[in-house]
Amino acid sequence: MTVTTQVRPQRWDQPFGLFMTDQDVERLLTVPEISAIEESKFPTHCPLKGILKNDARIVKYSAGDIVIREGDYGNSAFLVLDGSLKVVLFPGLPGEMLGRRTIRKKSLWQALKQLWNQRKIPEVRDVKRYGLQALVRETNDLGAAHVFLQDVPAILDKNKTASLGKGALFGELAALGRTPRTATIFAETDAELLEIRWQGLREFRKYDQGWRRLIDKRYRANALNAHLRATSIFSHLNDEDLQEVADATLFETYGKFDWHLTYNKLQAQDKTQGAKDEPVIVHQGAYADGILMVRGGFARVSIDRGNGQQTLTYLGAGDFYGADELFRAWQGDTNVGMRVTLTALGYAEMLRVPSKIVEKHLFAHWSSKRDGVREVVAQTSAESRRLQDFIDRTLTDGALMEWAVEDRFVNGTQAMLINLDRCVRCDDCVRACSAAHDGNPRFIRHGKTFENWMVANACMHCADPVCMIGCPTGAIHRSMSGGMVIINDDTCIGCETCANSCPYSNIRMVSIRDEAGQFITDPQNQKPILKATKCDLCADQISGPACVFACPHDAMRRVDFRETELDENTSRF
Repeated sequence: MTVTTQVRPQRWDQPFGLFMTDQDVERLLTVPEISAIEESKFPTHCPLKGILKNDARIVKYSAGDIVIREGDYGNSAFLVLDGSLKVVLFPGLPGEMLGRRTIRKKSLWQALKQLWNQRKIPEVRDVKRYGLQALVRETNDLGAAHVFLQDVPAILDKNKTASLGKGALFGELAALGRTPRTATIFAETDAELLEIRWQGLREFRKYDQGWRRLIDKRYRANALNAHLRATSIFSHLNDEDLQEVADATLFETYGKFDWHLTYNKLQAQDKTQGAKDEPVIVHQGAYADGILMVRGGFARVSIDRGNGQQTLTYLGAGDFYGADELFRAWQGDTNVGMRVTLTALGYAEMLRVPSKIVEKHLFAHWSSKRDGVREVVAQTSAESRRLQDFIDRTLTDGALMEWAVEDRFVNGTQAMLINLDRCVRCDDCVRACSAAHDGNPRFIRHGKTFENWMVANACMHCADPVCMIGCPTGAIHRSMSGGMVIINDDTCIGCETCANSCPYSNIRMVSIRDEAGQFITDPQNQKPILKATKCDLCADQISGPACVFACPHDAMRRVDFRETELDENTSRF
């Protein structure tokens, strides 16, 4: 009997930089910001030199090349080795300069015209347009390209900017927290940068006290106060008290940053994880030692039920839990423990505000005010009642939420939900989508089902869009208005990064054709040029999503699972 074996994949089987050499590593060790790292603090299985060689790469930019774009999601930070960069502060660059798609609604005449001007050949492109590619500049890195600015002096005249020079570090907060970039940075002169992916940043922060202090200090100064201020329970604090809360707040990370890789493997094996296999943030019955706030990702809320656990709901970025338990303990209740278990749903970045700080700045503050105790009781009681409503549901009532959480549909803000009891399979939705997209529909009318509900294979415009991480040109991006995840066909280079990253298989690569119906090919290898396509919510259609507009039986909706209540008994939205 022959046994097939395979070496277990290792973390550094796929290094970040394909051309990093030992000589490059030795050179980096002489850079002041790197040489200050205590190499002896790193374990043998994760040495400093290994991180530099496998989790970092040296990237060269020409003058005018954009390094990061405002609004993009990235997974790396940059250290300037040489050259000068500019940060665009105000008013910011228009989307066209950043390689993004400009959305313009069709006129009524254009909308009618597309109904009888359907192409017989799908995915036709204007060859002349692709011959220009005015915004994209090739690089030496495989599968990479840079979007560049053509008139840098004019940009400097019209925008307020700041300079970054040798030794500057930027991009680390968005990389570690998976949040959008807050500014656009481009090369003012030819520049050489060290790009460090988030895994390397994590190890630097974990094993080197200097980098940990640097990153934590920058986050506390630039982002934490804004996060606390935007949370209802801390919004009343003055700047001094808010800073005290920020200084005491603890950062915690659970699960895997690239959770979609594990999720895709589980889906391919037809396996589900469940709460029992997820990293635990807090156990049911545990001592309440602070308020837990979600900074990024999702956390499952569940309770022990029989021999297993039942999902009640979930928490997303900006949500918090624990105020009710802390308040009851502060009032003198004994043996107050957490009523639920919180686990990381793939990945969760948490902030923990210690109980002493909460008591001082929330409970003591409210009790000193007129009707203050009544105010805090009202807030915590509302939280408690909402949770109790979830707990009181039967297993059957909560099954739909269990399904939505298990399959990560809670990530979607515009999921295509079809009521199969109403759907007659007429395919009017598919034909309408095809008519709106030059003969090729942007979704497939099948997907995962629960009872009479189906989530079709269409882009859900996720709250946590992992598809956007790693796109070399920023072709896949959020629209500045509406937050739709869209693709700029002109700057898409067909690298398939987004399609491979989408946990729901909702991005398809298509071979494009010219007006005569012939495949447009790469002159170097004669292979067809690929472009990424997906649902764009019919952003240019005056009717909105054509699929929903065309459904004659009201069987389809675009839904945000965070806000949607489905009637499982009547099969209605």
